[in-house]
Amino acid sequence: MGMNQLRLRYTLLTDGSSDKALLPILTWLLEWHLVDYVIESEWADLNRLRRRPKNLSEKIKLSLELYPCDILFVHRDAEKEPRENRVSEISRAIKEVGKSVTVPVVCVVPVRMTEAWLLFDEIAIRKAAENLQEKQTLQLPKLAKVEQLPDPKNYLCQLLRQASGATGRNLKKFKAREREKIQRVAELIDDFSPLRTLWAFKALEDDLVKALQRQGWAG
Repeated sequence: MGMNQLRLRYTLLTDGSSDKALLPILTWLLEWHLVDYVIESEWADLNRLRRRPKNLSEKIKLSLELYPCDILFVHRDAEKEPRENRVSEISRAIKEVGKSVTVPVVCVVPVRMTEAWLLFDEIAIRKAAENLQEKQTLQLPKLAKVEQLPDPKNYLCQLLRQASGATGRNLKKFKAREREKIQRVAELIDDFSPLRTLWAFKALEDDLVKALQRQGWAG
């Protein structure tokens, strides 16, 4: 990296460890809008702490202290709630933290959960399952319908199992590694632009662009 290379470092605070799968998506978005920047990412691993934070405002405060960054992404799955409810929840938590929040905070609220944003790339799913020889057709949902799936995580896991072709003991071993496989799907997707047809993803990108413009990082 050159001496004068622009860098942007972001931290992602998530509901759970499987939501680390959002990192490649956020990096892709930032690289799209900040072509002159090198993007560096950190996942706020608060589970390793002896005294775990009790609420979202504590999590935000600790994430900023332990993982210094230029921009903080706070993730909450919408699940059965409207996206606006989760955004309000995050906004309230930021106000509770107060003046120690000195960087832009962007809400990441997939409908219903992170895995819904990984259900469009069959090749990435097959590669993550490590069995490109399996010829059985995978029934991916229509992209326009992924936000309506009751359990996107289970849907993705079923696709990964099917793509693996594993049975018996091998299937049991495969299931034990499914969290790792979900992360791998995200890492293997090169282009997340198809997600721009989804309302929740578009809202994330719009909020991010506004934050970048306020900081003078993007035109």
